[in-house]
Amino acid sequence: MPADRTIRLWAMAALMAPALALGGCSSQIADMPAIGLPADAPERPKEAGGYLPVHDLPPERHEEAIKPAELAKIQSDLTAARDRQAAASSPAKPAKK
Repeated sequence: MPADRTIRLWAMAALMAPALALGGCSSQIADMPAIGLPADAPERPKEAGGYLPVHDLPPERHEEAIKPAELAKIQSDLTAARDRQAAASSPAKPAKK
C-alpha cells in the first residue's frame, strides 16, 4: 500500500471518529432537561406536533391595505429617489473648450 494512501486513510479515520462520536450523543442531548428556563415555562410536548396547516389561508380583508392616493405618493417618491440616485451616480461630463 503506498504511503499516500495510508496517510489518506488515517486522515479520513481521524475525521470520521469525532463525527460518529458526537452523532451518537445527539439523541441523549435532546432529551436532557433545559437549563436556564424560567420556572413558568411550558413543558415540552411528549409527541411531535402534526403537520403545519399549509392550506389554511388568512381571512379576507375588508379594506384595502394601502389607499390609492398613498400608493401613488409612494410610487412618485420612489421614482424621484431613483432619478436622484441615477443623476448622482452618473459621471459628470467634462466641459468642452
